[in-house]
Amino acid sequence: MAIGYGRTKAGKAGDGIGFNAYPFTGKKSISIKKVEGEYEFASIQLHHTMMGRDIVKETTLSDYIKDPSSGNHRETYATYKGKLTADKVTLYEAHDLEIGHFWNLSIDLTSCIGCGECVISCQAENNIPVVGKEEMRKSRDMHWMRIDRYFSSDMTEELSAKEKISMIDMFSEMEEPSENPEVVFQPIMCMHCNHAPCETVCPVAATTHSNEGLNQMTYNRCVGTRYCANNCPYKVRRFNWFQYSDNDKFDFNMNDDYGKMVLNPDVVVRSRGVIEKCSMCIQKIQELKLNAKKSGQPIKDKDAQTVCASSCSTNAIVFGDSNNKDSEVWRLRNDERAYDLLDHLNVRPSVFYQTKIRNKA
Repeated sequence: MAIGYGRTKAGKAGDGIGFNAYPFTGKKSISIKKVEGEYEFASIQLHHTMMGRDIVKETTLSDYIKDPSSGNHRETYATYKGKLTADKVTLYEAHDLEIGHFWNLSIDLTSCIGCGECVISCQAENNIPVVGKEEMRKSRDMHWMRIDRYFSSDMTEELSAKEKISMIDMFSEMEEPSENPEVVFQPIMCMHCNHAPCETVCPVAATTHSNEGLNQMTYNRCVGTRYCANNCPYKVRRFNWFQYSDNDKFDFNMNDDYGKMVLNPDVVVRSRGVIEKCSMCIQKIQELKLNAKKSGQPIKDKDAQTVCASSCSTNAIVFGDSNNKDSEVWRLRNDERAYDLLDHLNVRPSVFYQTKIRNKA
């Protein structure tokens, strides 16, 4: 049994969570008995397998040295022009993103250790409320970022073919992890799609696209239809079921005058009945542009930072202007490891990933 858990001095959000087994270590014998009742856990990690999709792309170091694009397979589809990748087939009119800034964000799956620093910093920067355990159990989490975890399984396509297991049964077998599983962490936020499915279904144009590659929200225009959340393939939009500020049912720092002094004045506090999501720290981008305009100097790549990128201790997250060929994010976008999440949908996200490399030597 793990010891050292159980919080008593962690403040409003942490007190009373978990159980501390450390006091039992000084006892020679411990009696355990079953009691009535149930203890309910709060978990929002609802998906257990990738169901055959290339959500996480992996390769080994030896294969990567031989071929830098190993593990980054791109599916082709039959068209009247022959077999083409998804990004070559579209019904959309392309946005002109060659002029001005084109903000992109790269996430290196090899470097990510799943520490959650990006999630917490995002919550503090963007005035995201703490909704509590009961709301989390109803899948009403409010984080603009989440970290998905995937564990390896002993089941493979070769093994399923050998044992004559159907594809559906193979995926159900993958629910059982290996005895010594490998794990991969994948941060997920709004992908700021340039062919955004959420924008086309909003009846009031509350979610629109900027000429800098960002998917933007106009909160005072949103009427809460939640069509955008239903149409988002990445499931990263969050609905405000309640007025979380000035609400005694939610024990959060928006409820008293001292607590409100902690809030970021550059980010609006959202109201009940609207959808919210990652803004790519638009307030920091605007401040950067205004300072550059006042000083008469061009924007420096190192100064362009989202809060998740600046807080990442392993530098797994890199943000910048991909129209600037001297920027780090431009180099990463053109790296052979780069891939778009669910690229077969061709939603052209401004957030992309780097194939995970494992050293199995």
